[in-house]
Amino acid sequence: MIIETQSGKRGIFVKKSVVEDKLISKKKPFFPISKALMHFLKKYDRWMESSICYEDLLRFSGSVIVYDKNDNDTLWVRVYYSDSDREEIDYHLKTIYTQLYSDGGDSSLPDLNIDAIDYCTFGNSKPFRIKIRNILNDNFTYFYVKKTDASRVYGLEFEHILSPYNLNFMVNHDTLIEEHIAGIPGDIFIKDYLSECSAAEKAQIAKEYVKFNERCMIRLLGDMRAYNYVVIPIHDFDHVIYKIRAIDFDQQCFEGKLSVYRPQFFKENYPLMMVIKDKLNHESIVQYKIEERSIVSRRLINSGNRIDFLVNIMKNDPLTIPENLENLKKEIFLFTKDDAFTKSKSMGELMQAAFDYMRRNYQNVSLGDLL
Repeated sequence: MIIETQSGKRGIFVKKSVVEDKLISKKKPFFPISKALMHFLKKYDRWMESSICYEDLLRFSGSVIVYDKNDNDTLWVRVYYSDSDREEIDYHLKTIYTQLYSDGGDSSLPDLNIDAIDYCTFGNSKPFRIKIRNILNDNFTYFYVKKTDASRVYGLEFEHILSPYNLNFMVNHDTLIEEHIAGIPGDIFIKDYLSECSAAEKAQIAKEYVKFNERCMIRLLGDMRAYNYVVIPIHDFDHVIYKIRAIDFDQQCFEGKLSVYRPQFFKENYPLMMVIKDKLNHESIVQYKIEERSIVSRRLINSGNRIDFLVNIMKNDPLTIPENLENLKKEIFLFTKDDAFTKSKSMGELMQAAFDYMRRNYQNVSLGDLL
């Protein structure tokens, strides 16, 4: 299968096949929250003080496998605690919910119930998924409890600032709380829904995926295999449109291969690449890339001091290993021909170079320049 990728300063497109080998070979470590990043999080009301942490939820006394509606193992287990632990854990989880979604008060606590606590046995972060329900009307939602990781925090903030979507999360030195992002997991959508889409819907999905792919590359969000994003069908007055959102952010700026930050190169996304090949011609792909670069650049400009504050902190935070940084900046230089990337001494400086590149170039890029 052939997919078009950008190469060179003027955006000349070359043919390149989907990578089939393993792009991510090592488990990413967790990075601590620095004092400067903590100051940023407090300034923007992301910091929380909590008497329960991720490690407390690991004290479960038993578990059962959670199956989907087709009796397939979901790789989640439902965990159970002793009566004394469960009472305390439920109280603190309900308090966290009010902090995440409301004013943090306790007036609504009697109306809330923790229906389930699930633990993921797959992946790097091994999160807990909390199902919480309002007993007055049976409305329920989810949120996640994870181990704190500075990479993920940076990923969440970049998503909040640079993507079309706002994100709600809270963090401290031990624990990260994330809201649930609703949608159809990408692997499930590809397997069960993609073939049922109309020709027009597939064309729209192809457009959205090109933009999603470009957005991930610009802000260096890696590992967007199909199970790390969701597809969201939205019913307009006369048709259904589809949006794609990342749901996992721990591979922010760690890996040393540029292809890791381009979802098109993961074999799990191959069916979507085939849709793009079938529905979009060269000019359309270029057009949608330009559109996404332009809107991301405008978000950078409109973010005010927040993005600059965050990136300046990031410059001094260790978020990768030296060989990853050296390889990535060389690959990006080959992609852009911009010397600022080769001079970067940290992933934060690399992000600064990427954002500066976007600010400088988006207004002057035209379709004719890239053809």
